[in-house]
Amino acid sequence: MYYLCMMKVENEQTTILSNLGFNNLNEMQTAAQKTILAEQNTMLLSPTGSGKTLAFLLPIWQLLQEDVKAVQCLVIAPSRELALQIEQVWRKMGTKFKANVCYGGHSIDVELKNLSNPPALLIGTPGRLVDHLERQSFDTNSIGMLVLDEFDKSLQLGFQEEMNTIIGQLHNLEKRVLLSATSDVDIPDFMQMQSLVTLDYTQEEKDEKLSVRLVVSPEKDKIETLFQLICSLHSEPALIFCNHREVAERISDMLKKKGIYTGYYHGGMDQDDRERILIQFRNGSLNYLVTTDLAARGLDIPEMKHVIHYHLPAKESEFTHRNGRTARMHASGTAYIVSYKEDKLPDYISEDIKILQIKAGKSLPNSPEYQTIYVSGGKKNKLNKSDIVGFFLQKGKLDKTDLGLIEVKDFISFVAVRSSKVKSLLTNIKEEKMKGKKYKIEVARNVIKKID
Repeated sequence: MYYLCMMKVENEQTTILSNLGFNNLNEMQTAAQKTILAEQNTMLLSPTGSGKTLAFLLPIWQLLQEDVKAVQCLVIAPSRELALQIEQVWRKMGTKFKANVCYGGHSIDVELKNLSNPPALLIGTPGRLVDHLERQSFDTNSIGMLVLDEFDKSLQLGFQEEMNTIIGQLHNLEKRVLLSATSDVDIPDFMQMQSLVTLDYTQEEKDEKLSVRLVVSPEKDKIETLFQLICSLHSEPALIFCNHREVAERISDMLKKKGIYTGYYHGGMDQDDRERILIQFRNGSLNYLVTTDLAARGLDIPEMKHVIHYHLPAKESEFTHRNGRTARMHASGTAYIVSYKEDKLPDYISEDIKILQIKAGKSLPNSPEYQTIYVSGGKKNKLNKSDIVGFFLQKGKLDKTDLGLIEVKDFISFVAVRSSKVKSLLTNIKEEKMKGKKYKIEVARNVIKKID
């Protein structure tokens, strides 16, 4: 009987990995799965992009019980973006267990309706979870597992009180899992992590795959040097980091004036605008994103070959997190430091860093391959990806190769369509109905709507 059960788990795990596009787990994920299943308290330290989300979701899946119709595992994430990323990975896994995500800015009514039929896995940000606990939106007695993803960032952002409140109401915890991308972290007493087993993979990825290059600007205003650097990257996408929100917007605007289609991303933006720009960056409608350290970790964005530091952060740990956006898993990448010729580099930058000479006069990067199309319906309107694909192919007269990433939210959807096909698509579907209903379908950046 035991043998048959193990065979079933192995077969289901093979299906899950196939759904995610993987053949096997990496060394860190294998060790994490074994440890989380066996131990009461686990701390997993591993670089950004190494697969930590699957590393904890897989053993959590094995521990969930089908006959318990209540929340069994609570995952706390410091940001809306990370919470959504975790939920997305869970959905792709294709398990039979329901998951819901709760975060500030999301409709509380939608969340309350979802929680009326409790998920086995609940993912949320600290403030919104405290809100739900105060409302008694879900029963905490059945929660036996707690995961604190990027818990060091939650502490840095000042969520100690909220996390303390949440953990204080989980009286039947049997298993706790902490995750971080860096090893220089302190664990507060309220987390109650006695007999902790630590898996530290932060040194494993150092850093043969990552090249760091210095790009020297002759001018104090480094915009021209940044422009020439981007033009030398063969139209490949890049993240551009700076230290201040206003600078991110200024750099983005100036690059646009020079002919490079660029967006910006920072914590001062409305959450709907933040999500919209990330959707465009994920699906290839936007290749260059100027951002603060908010994008250094916890975001579902593509693998980057290029990370550019327009400003350097004060701490080496943040420099490491930024660089974690490239040279991930088995890929290689380059981090560029754009520095005025008279500025002194911080101590954490090696003195023998190689200088990259940029030749002026390179042509502008190619325009984005895709544009993002907005659809005014989503999951709650009984629309799914197959419905949208069929409609765009049949009524829009597109080929499958004209479609890119499709993201279906609760009440709206976003579709990446090859730029050269957008005009004919919108013309062809102008008067058409999808599943018997007329939806607004437009180029996304021209639509001002709330993202669910």
